[in-house]
Amino acid sequence: MITVKTRRDKKSDNKGLVLKPINRPQASSSNKVFRAFLLTSSKVFTFVLISILIITTLILSPVQAQENQGKYLVEKLLVYVDPSICPAEILEKNIPFATFVSDPSEANVIAEVSQTVKDGQVCYQIKFRGKNQLSGKDYLSELNVLPNLDLDQLHTELARAIKLGLVPYAGWTPEASRLKIRLEQDVKPTAVVDPWNFWVFSLSANSFLNGEKSYSFNNIYGNFSANRVTPDLKIRLSVGGSYSRNVFNYEGLSYKSTSSGGSFRALIAKSLGEHWSIGTFINLTSSTYQNIKISGRVSPAVEYNFFPYSDSTKRQLRLTYSLDVGPAYYREETIFNKTREFLVRNNLSIALELKRKWGTISSSIEGSHYYHDFSKYRIEFNNDISVRLFRGFSFNVYGGYARIRDLISIARAGASWEDVLLMRKQLATSYDYYFSVGISYSWGSIFSNVVNPRFGSGSSGFSMGIRY
Repeated sequence: MITVKTRRDKKSDNKGLVLKPINRPQASSSNKVFRAFLLTSSKVFTFVLISILIITTLILSPVQAQENQGKYLVEKLLVYVDPSICPAEILEKNIPFATFVSDPSEANVIAEVSQTVKDGQVCYQIKFRGKNQLSGKDYLSELNVLPNLDLDQLHTELARAIKLGLVPYAGWTPEASRLKIRLEQDVKPTAVVDPWNFWVFSLSANSFLNGEKSYSFNNIYGNFSANRVTPDLKIRLSVGGSYSRNVFNYEGLSYKSTSSGGSFRALIAKSLGEHWSIGTFINLTSSTYQNIKISGRVSPAVEYNFFPYSDSTKRQLRLTYSLDVGPAYYREETIFNKTREFLVRNNLSIALELKRKWGTISSSIEGSHYYHDFSKYRIEFNNDISVRLFRGFSFNVYGGYARIRDLISIARAGASWEDVLLMRKQLATSYDYYFSVGISYSWGSIFSNVVNPRFGSGSSGFSMGIRY
């Protein structure tokens, strides 16, 4: 203890107090030993405590690392989905806990989507396959939608189904702690009202004008089509016509030449499972160029697709057989002394079609012959490319070549120089070819997005192009 005494300093002008300590007596030797013991004990205790903390950290750190390693197999969920199934921007917007890659080799989860028709509904089967660290973790889910579902709604539903299928994989990533699952209130679906009754209409027009002082050439071609497609039934109708007019003025003389033609085509196709289809074609044709007054035929047909029709959003390889039966009436007597006849013809074709996000590429080979004379045959090659520019609007390129041995309608009287020069009559030939470039636009029912590739997709749209 320190005792403080006070005294007044007489020599100081200040009247304050001065503190002066009083010396403490010296501590004994026993107190010194006790203090040394306490100091040594505290140092030992501190050393032991620090050692325990270090050892505990060294032991628990590997255990925690092993637990985290077992809990999180991957740092990020990398998913590949075919972009033709659902746009990547929709998937990224609806599934924020996953990253969608454009190359399957970079993914640790691949979602494969296939399509079937079941009980009047379109069934999408989604197979999730884990890769690398997630290998062996595979799942399968299904999505059933109405065939008249709007395309945007379909993409939203597919994104939702893919999101649910990816939740188990997200549990193996650090994003698991941020996931929450909730049950939304059940809402009764409402019926879809389609004012077009699922019909899609198309109108096309092509024209070519050429002229000078003594010559002019005009050609007009038009086509109207109506299509209605459901998973089980396909109806395709089209009416087309063409008109050409040539005018020549030379040395005071004027010469005019015209030609025309028209056609009606129809297809009704019925689905028979994933690979087979049956249908009927109906064709009516009239052509001054081909010497045909009127020709009609009914063609029952059967088709086999080597790939399941559910894969038609990606690829098709169709083998089609049809039998043409019907009469033909000619404008002039033919080289075979016929003004009319009843014809039966075999047709066999194979078509390959590949669809990508940017458009479609298709190629086909078709062969045919008449039953009354097998030497009358034809082989055709056709190729189409359609590039999608924006909704409903496409850029199209068509081209083809044919080996011809079946021209039975050529007029016996032959063709004059005027007919030859003005291309008013068809001449005997062993081949022909064509090339066309154009644009197309389609409109109509926004609900008719059902894919039914039976017997081809046909042609439709408003188009302007040049053919030569």
